[in-house]
Amino acid sequence: MGSDPQYAKYPLLPLSQHIFTITNPSSSKSNQQSSLKSLQDAITEHKMAPLYRYLAHPSEGILNAAGESSSYSTKPTGRKPSAAGMVASKNSIPKVDLPWDESLYEKLKKENDEELEGYKKEEEEAAEKAGDMEVQAARGKRAEFWARVGDKDRAIAAYEEVFEKTGVLGTKIDLVLAIIRVGLFYGDKLLVKKHVDRAKALVESGGDWDRRNRLKAYQGLYLLTTRSYDLAAPLLLDSLSTFTSYELCSYSSLVVYAVLAGSVSLKRVDFKSKVVDAPEIKAILGDGEDKLLALSGAISAGPGADQEMKDVSSAVPGGAKTAVNLTTLGSDQPEAEVAIDFSPLAELVGSLYTGSYRSFFSALAAVEVNFLSQDRYLYEHRGWFVREMRLRAYQQLLQSYRVVGLESMANDFGVSVDFLDRDLAKFIAAERIPCTIDRVTGKGIIETNRPDSKNKQYNDVVKQGDQLITKLQKYGQAVRLRGSERA
Repeated sequence: MGSDPQYAKYPLLPLSQHIFTITNPSSSKSNQQSSLKSLQDAITEHKMAPLYRYLAHPSEGILNAAGESSSYSTKPTGRKPSAAGMVASKNSIPKVDLPWDESLYEKLKKENDEELEGYKKEEEEAAEKAGDMEVQAARGKRAEFWARVGDKDRAIAAYEEVFEKTGVLGTKIDLVLAIIRVGLFYGDKLLVKKHVDRAKALVESGGDWDRRNRLKAYQGLYLLTTRSYDLAAPLLLDSLSTFTSYELCSYSSLVVYAVLAGSVSLKRVDFKSKVVDAPEIKAILGDGEDKLLALSGAISAGPGADQEMKDVSSAVPGGAKTAVNLTTLGSDQPEAEVAIDFSPLAELVGSLYTGSYRSFFSALAAVEVNFLSQDRYLYEHRGWFVREMRLRAYQQLLQSYRVVGLESMANDFGVSVDFLDRDLAKFIAAERIPCTIDRVTGKGIIETNRPDSKNKQYNDVVKQGDQLITKLQKYGQAVRLRGSERA
């Protein structure tokens, strides 16, 4: 087992969700007011002068659509490009405002300067009277200070300085994970990708078990933001049984991400074993006996679960539920998570697997409203996710039949014939569903075209062969051209 994680407290990623909520047109006014208060309280408590300026400054703040000086400004409407990863959309205008208070900003800035001066003195004294470890500790405090107050560039530079001066592998991994969180806070996907790859290389060179598991959650969340749900699903689902990265997201959020990624990307057999029957997910989405078995440890919930699940009968709530991390019960936990109603998610999973397509469409709409439209990592891909889930349901039904009546299928899904006709037509045109629709003969017939596997393989070989011949011809022309130039 490696050393305890370092540099894991800042930046405070829940604040980025609050910033997103303020600008999210799908959020209720009450949620936006609550997020605004939480953001203001955090800015004051943690003396976040740089973040306050970045968000609320009259002429430079990303949340300032018009600004106090709008009558004198020629600034075009819309968000700054740097804000793209933090707000709901480029042109979204918050229903609530984060007011700019010059006196508050000056007060916070003065306190920041005084605190920074203290770290500088501490580092100088450590260099004179102590050793390298004390100097590194002072530099680490300064790096965490910049991450805490919300200065992206200075935080990254300070973390890199500490990274260059340390030789401990575990500490280096923790520093890179801290930089990844800074990138996630500001929605900088390129920065996150670069340092996820960097962290993977460090972990592969000898990282301990705990940091390997923490990196799974980081990598899975990054892949989720880039719409690589098929790659994110196994990482997020594996993280459920070993999750300790509460600095990254809550366990409730991890459950949501893992279930959604698995639902849209896993094959039916894997979907059954890793989502529908997974004990970590049953403990949250299950009902009655399944939930009790998972919570009591009768169904294994990962390494060490059987030893730790001695008495959790009191952990079965009613109504809205709080996700329970089965592998960390009995250890120190972060503060209690906000209760979440997982019922739409449970209905989505159950109805998809059992083929209750009318319930599935209703559950999919509820998931879009309650989860996809409210989470900063899911919001950007909500339209794609809903479309892919509809496609998955269509494919699942059609693969069982050679011919299906259009009206019958529309009744199964609880939609109109015209809607189903238009929706299927898009997928058929994109060659996502191998079938044809015949509406000339009456009410409409859907006939599936299941390609023969051998013919498909033959056609693939011919197609790939044509591409290879084309490349060889181009290569041959290039070689002849170079030979003529030499002559």
